[in-house]
This record gives sequence, C-alpha cells and structure tokens, in this order.
Amino acid sequence: MHRRRRTALVLSAAIATAAPFLTACGSDAHPGAAAVVGGQRISVAQLETRVNEVRQAQRAAVPDQQQYQQVLAATSSLTRDTLHNMVLDQVLHRAAQDAGISVSRKEIQQMRTGLEQQAGGSKALQNAWLQKYGIAPKRLDDNLRLQLEAQKLAQLLGTDTTQPAFWKALSKASQELHVDLNPRYGAWDVQKSSRVDAKTPWVREVTSSGTPVTA
Repeated sequence: MHRRRRTALVLSAAIATAAPFLTACGSDAHPGAAAVVGGQRISVAQLETRVNEVRQAQRAAVPDQQQYQQVLAATSSLTRDTLHNMVLDQVLHRAAQDAGISVSRKEIQQMRTGLEQQAGGSKALQNAWLQKYGIAPKRLDDNLRLQLEAQKLAQLLGTDTTQPAFWKALSKASQELHVDLNPRYGAWDVQKSSRVDAKTPWVREVTSSGTPVTA
C-alpha cells in the first residue's frame, strides 16, 4: 500500500452567495439546453442521462429501500450538482489545454491503481466516488483524467488548487467558453467558475487509508 498521500480533486457542491460577472441562457435562446459551453449544448436529455447513471448506481449499491430513501434525501440537488460538474469539467479541460497539458491513459491507470490500493479494491473506490462525490462508476476514469489535469495545471503555475492563480486560470477558460446556464439550473459565476448557488470547495486528499479528507 502506498504510504504517500495522493491528492484527488472532487467536484462537489455547497451553498454559496451570489456573485457578479454572471452569464445565463434562457430556454427561448437555447431550447432543450441545460447549458451551452464553448458553443456546444449540454442538452437536458444528456443531463438526465448522467443523473440516471448515478441514481441507478446508487440503487444497486443500496438495495434497502429505507436506506435508499435516505440517499435520495441527501442528494436532492443531484441534477443541479451534476450539471455544475459537467460544465466545470469542460472549463478545467480548456484551462489544461490552454496550458499545453495532456494526460495519458497510462497516467490515469496508475492513479486509479494507487487509489484502489488505498480504498481496498476497485469496487470500494467506485462506491466511495459514488457515495461522496456523485460520480457514477462508468465515469470514474473521466473524473481521474480531470484530477490529473488539475494537478498538472497547479504544478505548472507553481501553486495548488486552492490558490488564486489556479482559479484565475479557470476563470479565463470560463470566459473563453462563454458558459451559458439555463436559468432553471442557476447561473454561472465566470470569476469563480461555479453556479451562483453553489461554490466548489472541491479539493480533497485521499490518505493511505483511502479516506478522503478536506485539504
């Protein structure tokens, strides 16, 4: 088991106050769109598919009906949080591309192997990401690619993912992509790269015991 700690970014949401520099799209301008990022639509149907992936995985992991109802109550904002994560994924990827950063399949597999060792196996890692971060098992590798992009971007900037320099790079990417959010899901804060009703304290560390803790 690896003794050194691995840093993993996790896209989670929490309540925040509104901020300036917002863009939003209406259903009249973009019918059927949950958001438009870089001129590309994230359709309501695509969003619902992602949410259903998580719900199906949650149901499979929690067969007890009463416990499942508790899971539903604890993740009542899943639709909005999922859209926020889908948008932020693209913003982070754009920031990495702007910096000339790429991530190989081998790097993703190495990170996954290390995290599986810490968590106690592949299934345990999948369940941890599902329960704590709303990442469906089939999306785990995609999420790890973004984690690596964020780590490399922070290293290139000589900072870490909690510092202004890192978020400035994401803010620049957010502006370049002209993020438009359907008002039913909130509005996008270009400066903070987040929904106005949700900020992202999404830096976590996975210790050698496999337990994510706030960095």
